[in-house]
Amino acid sequence: MKYRKHILCLILALCAAISVFSPVSVYAGEEFAASELYALSAVLMDADTGRILFEKDGYTARANASTTKILTCILTLENCDPDETVTVSSYAAKMPDVQLNIREGEQYRLGDLMYSLMLESHNDTAVAIAEHVGGSVEGFAGMMNQKVQEIGCTNTYFITPNGLDATDENGTHSTSAADLAKILRYCIKLSPKRDAFLEITRTGSYTFSDATGARRFTCINRNAFLNMMDGALTGKTGFTGDAGYCYVGALERNGHTFIVALLGCGWPNNKNYKWSDTKKLMNYGIESYHDMLICEKDLEPMQTTVTKGVNGDNERISLYSKFTYQLFVRDGERVSYSYHLPDMLQAPVYQDSVVGNVEIYIDGKLYAIEPVYAGKSVEEETLPFDLKRVLEKYLAFNS
Repeated sequence: MKYRKHILCLILALCAAISVFSPVSVYAGEEFAASELYALSAVLMDADTGRILFEKDGYTARANASTTKILTCILTLENCDPDETVTVSSYAAKMPDVQLNIREGEQYRLGDLMYSLMLESHNDTAVAIAEHVGGSVEGFAGMMNQKVQEIGCTNTYFITPNGLDATDENGTHSTSAADLAKILRYCIKLSPKRDAFLEITRTGSYTFSDATGARRFTCINRNAFLNMMDGALTGKTGFTGDAGYCYVGALERNGHTFIVALLGCGWPNNKNYKWSDTKKLMNYGIESYHDMLICEKDLEPMQTTVTKGVNGDNERISLYSKFTYQLFVRDGERVSYSYHLPDMLQAPVYQDSVVGNVEIYIDGKLYAIEPVYAGKSVEEETLPFDLKRVLEKYLAFNS
């Protein structure tokens, strides 16, 4: 009996250990709990549409460290030729670690420095690039803030090209997880230089020299996530004292592209929290979301009344919309429609003219607005038209 008790205790201890150390599984259709994440702010985005599938405090601006460099990279690709020559300033050469250790007066091919920027996240390289592209760090920061506005970011303000903690009279260098995901979506989906961006950020290692050939460097890609999940596409890490560990990355799976953005995802000694959170969110997207086709046939029949038309004041005409969306939804999410249609139209009404709209919602959140059109034309009743109709009836009666 004593041995049985010992065996039972051992089994219970093993079960407890398994429950503690087993990874959390997210099942298809389940809501994802924000408490399962280490990050202070997190976003999972469907990169194909820009729809946010999950967010934890996703709209709060926070320091974001070297994830800033994805914007530095895409701005440089869009504004300069990679074969241009960059001359290193004394200011660039004085940047703190992480450094390539470039020296004042040295010259480099711009395209080579892009690999130093994105693979090893060198801060001195980022400043040398910014000064070359924008004329100064301040000039480049202006370009950065203009670009994030164009992308649609609403909680972002950048001061440095490398993401080092900084504050000026206009604010603190920061972004939100939602804005950071938008920036990466722009880099990989919308920018005319998206292919060049992916080529750089997916490179495993890259070797280059300064313009004289006297100094030679090899950069190794530090984005460990590229080897953690099938379909890992690109990404950028970051860390500063204010930001903590940060990450933004993308993954392709089953014809869809997911983006995860994490801010404040632990401080030393918790540098691996960002990988745990990234994998949890990516798996949640992969396991829980599926395609759903919706189109105009899903709408209720739509009609309105036309007044002062040739057929009197109460002519009913049909209305229609024309749309097709391939939605990416979770089991249990509800697609609904809100109609904004006129109770009455006054003639003349022209076929295919816009007379209202229908709003499409997913779980109560607005997804899209589609126009509603008149299904037929209705002429206005006028005195000349009435006289014409009376004359036609008279002639028909006397024929």
